[in-house]
Amino acid sequence: MKTLWVVGLAIIMIVGGGMVMTTGAWAASKVGVIVVDMQGDFTTYKEGSLAVPESDQAFVNKVRQATRDLSAKGHLIFATQDWHPAEHVSFFSNHKNKKPFEVIQIEDRTQVLWPPHCIQGTANARILVDNNLFQAVVKKGKDPRYDSYSGFQDDGGAKTEMDAILKRNGISEVIVYGIATDYCVKATAVDAAAAGYKVTVVESLCKGVAPDTSAKALEEMKAKGITVVAAME
Repeated sequence: MKTLWVVGLAIIMIVGGGMVMTTGAWAASKVGVIVVDMQGDFTTYKEGSLAVPESDQAFVNKVRQATRDLSAKGHLIFATQDWHPAEHVSFFSNHKNKKPFEVIQIEDRTQVLWPPHCIQGTANARILVDNNLFQAVVKKGKDPRYDSYSGFQDDGGAKTEMDAILKRNGISEVIVYGIATDYCVKATAVDAAAAGYKVTVVESLCKGVAPDTSAKALEEMKAKGITVVAAME
């Protein structure tokens, strides 16, 4: 088990067995934090239409506090936000005789059908973390034709502003957490690594759709060279 300690601008990783390794100084201008889809519709706290298990008020408050702490230490905070039009392709209600969580083929890609969620301008599309902490919020899933789990691109390959924003701010390393471990956190972390960023995912600040797919997602992230830590102290 690994724990990430943020001490000033240094990162210390504590690995099971008591062994301590330092990952070197993380200058505040070089480390970004990506808070993924911390929106009402994904939480039990707000009785969301696509709430993931254990995403209650205690979890949301934990994420809020961790984000405040990282900001106070000088790290730049960014967020992703699902921002779907009502006619979005991922909503089961936009497909005749389909049910939530069915899987269909659209052209050459697999599409999971979700309950309508994070519809543009609705209360539960709001981010539950203090928006004043964010350097920028990247809205995704705006194109009704494509789903967009990643904060970097949608399923059609269209890029978001995330990479350009991170580069503009001199970011070379990112800490990633939020909802859901097995979908948007994973996709965002994997795309960040593919874009050349050093990536750390904080497991305790994430919640997933299902235990098995979340565990698989964490292993897949590790296989991509992403560091997964149990917690951040």
